[in-house]
Amino acid sequence: QVQLVESGGGLVQPGGSLRLSCAASGFILDYYNIGWFRQAPGKEREGVSCIRASDDSTYYADRVKGRFTISKDNAKNTMYLQMNSLKPEDTAVYYCATIDGICSDSLKYKYENWGQGTQVTVSS
Repeated sequence: QVQLVESGGGLVQPGGSLRLSCAASGFILDYYNIGWFRQAPGKEREGVSCIRASDDSTYYADRVKGRFTISKDNAKNTMYLQMNSLKPEDTAVYYCATIDGICSDSLKYKYENWGQGTQVTVSS
């Protein structure tokens, strides 16, 4: 059974950092295109970042480029999202997911499986 469990969210001041984790079970993370998306109240789902399985290339939304870093630890079957220089507009529930489609610059694809999400709130 495919399962993804996010953790690491919380309340942080603007300019602060958080590291989100996504523990996968029931499948091998390294074999799939995987990524993070977020959803703020009243807003559409927004792709944040992805890792391409074929060559571990990484892609980011323009809004987070240079501030967020996606990575994975294959030995732990876990994916991470390091978020630095956080802004109030980064406030959202963050989800990790397996991707049905091509992980590329466009971040346009369907999500197959995702976890319950972890809340990130950036506020002073």
